[in-house]
Amino acid sequence: MSSRLQAILWVRPRLRILNQLLLPHRREYVEINNSRAGHHAIASMQTRGAPAIAIVAALSLAAELCGLEFSSAATAQAHIRQQLAYLSTSRPTAVNLFDAVRRLNKVVDAAAADGADVCAAYVQAAEAMLAADIADNRAIGTHGARYIAETAGASSIKLLTHCNTGALATAGHGTALGIARTLHELNVLSHVYFTETRPYNQGARLTAFELLEEHIPSTLVCDSAVSALLQSDPGIQAIVVGADRVAANGDTANKIGTYQLAITAHHHNRLFIVAAPSTSIDLDMPSGKQIEIEQRDPSEILVQSGFTQSSVATGSLEPASVQVAPLETRAWNPSFDVTPAALISAIVTEKGVITKQPNSSEFDIKAALS
Repeated sequence: MSSRLQAILWVRPRLRILNQLLLPHRREYVEINNSRAGHHAIASMQTRGAPAIAIVAALSLAAELCGLEFSSAATAQAHIRQQLAYLSTSRPTAVNLFDAVRRLNKVVDAAAADGADVCAAYVQAAEAMLAADIADNRAIGTHGARYIAETAGASSIKLLTHCNTGALATAGHGTALGIARTLHELNVLSHVYFTETRPYNQGARLTAFELLEEHIPSTLVCDSAVSALLQSDPGIQAIVVGADRVAANGDTANKIGTYQLAITAHHHNRLFIVAAPSTSIDLDMPSGKQIEIEQRDPSEILVQSGFTQSSVATGSLEPASVQVAPLETRAWNPSFDVTPAALISAIVTEKGVITKQPNSSEFDIKAALS
């Protein structure tokens, strides 16, 4: 079963992305004609999710190059390098973006015949990334579903997930939510609980939207209610999350709130699984201590934004903001936290399931992927 949702639409030379700031109340695609528009879409979170960020960045420059001509290979290469460096500033934590930039730069360096050949090589490489992400996500779903079913030893699976890690965060199917999708396809998924994911509410807005679209039984819970939920329902076998960056030892940066979920999973003896493509793994980073954490605008905590109920009912979508905290309140708003490898049961990639050696608190990911 393919996802009903497509967050990224590419038909050369045209790139359109689903504007996730309007979800779940309106489906509207935004034209991305160049790298500047791509940078804005990523930074403003019209598109989000580590795999999707990398693909939108790559394809936004591909769309730009389709309308340009260069006098020489060197001129084309210089322009592409400059624009890729610019795109890499859009979100600093997601390693997929930097991996894509590195790989695309290699492609461009190798194509030195003339300007047209350099651009053609770049566009083809960006398109290949799009196709590969979908295939990788299907593989993650298969490996993760098998691991959970075998480890839990149950024919009926309940999961909890955090943020949004589905088709909206990738080129299709999803990572952590992709595992839920695969379990649903196999008719062994009985229920998915998902967090609201404050302060940007990706769970309440986006994961809710995806699960309803796919007709997967699901329930929204407050971020602060997960421990109580695990205590009250021993039938929840696993918490499954995505990743924006995984260090070589398995320490994982993901949406803020992931760390506390790992702590409560450990306390309640439940599986805590990270699902991510191998492009999210940074083998050059020894541990999570070196991961740069993006700090976002404090107003995302202090102010609640959305659309008025009446405008949602009529489809007019009138934006509204409500000041929740006193005006002089300070707020700390990291976009991500780092979960220590010791709290993670397994890391699922498109290549398979990575687990720790007995009596080890860390993963040897380099050995597992070699």
